[in-house]
Amino acid sequence: MNQARHVPVLMKEVLRVLEPGRFAGRPSLWLDGTLGLAGHAQAILDAAGEGARLVGTDRDPQALAIASDALGRFGTRVRLLHKSFAGLVDADVEAFTQGLGFDGILLDLGVSSLQLDSAERGFSFMREGPLDMRMDPASASAGDWLAKASEGDLEAVLREYGEERQARRMARALLRERDAGALKTTRDLAAVAERVLGRPKPGQSHPATRLFQALRLAVNGELEALELALPALQARLAPGGRLAVISFHSLEDRRVKEHFRREARECVCPPGLPECRCGHQASLRLVTHKPLEADEAETAANPRSRSAKLRCAERI
Repeated sequence: MNQARHVPVLMKEVLRVLEPGRFAGRPSLWLDGTLGLAGHAQAILDAAGEGARLVGTDRDPQALAIASDALGRFGTRVRLLHKSFAGLVDADVEAFTQGLGFDGILLDLGVSSLQLDSAERGFSFMREGPLDMRMDPASASAGDWLAKASEGDLEAVLREYGEERQARRMARALLRERDAGALKTTRDLAAVAERVLGRPKPGQSHPATRLFQALRLAVNGELEALELALPALQARLAPGGRLAVISFHSLEDRRVKEHFRREARECVCPPGLPECRCGHQASLRLVTHKPLEADEAETAANPRSRSAKLRCAERI
């Protein structure tokens, strides 16, 4: 991949909400839990100054190798780990952080440009490739998942993760093709979606969009990882530390919004109770009450930023 094409989304907005510049001249600790090609990480370290240190994690070893080169100029101030942001408890992390909380944590969810632009990774219906879709090549592929899936499994995934209204028809059509040995590539998947839903009209998204999203989320366990990570990462923040999350579809954004709003409330009792019985105390302050989105200039330069939403909260 040509790294010059890599444009981190919502860069200005990330720096605005995390405010790494406020730490210039003093020590600070950062986590980029979805390191990718390290565009955000470099900007945070540059803004935070020479006292800043950063832990970067990613499930994709190819991305980590590129990020390692990009962050080489920061030397021992950076620790990179091949792991999911959902599993941050690690002896190497503890030694690096020395028990300190993070002043800022960033998650940039979804698929990276590196993954989408690589046909052999199988993430895009726009490119002929294998049924892969793995963020971590050591895990099971989309082809492996489809080979074992029942009609009920596939319908549930399409309905829940793809929000596909024709989930049952799509599941049956996919299983017919699979059982006939005709489901081997990304184009095979896209062709099934086109037969079931019809070819897109001008201005409409491709009918395979929701199918690919659903399979990718299922194969990589992305939503489950996010739900586990949000409270765990919040607990790793220093007082006043901020957690910023960029999401690209409603399933991710809804989980982030609900977690932030719940933890910013003093009471989470069901409505109608005469008095609070939950004992819940607010642990977050909302930095963004509505998600920040890309401006016209960014969406024109980088169309993939159109669906990006950034939310941020601060630990009380």
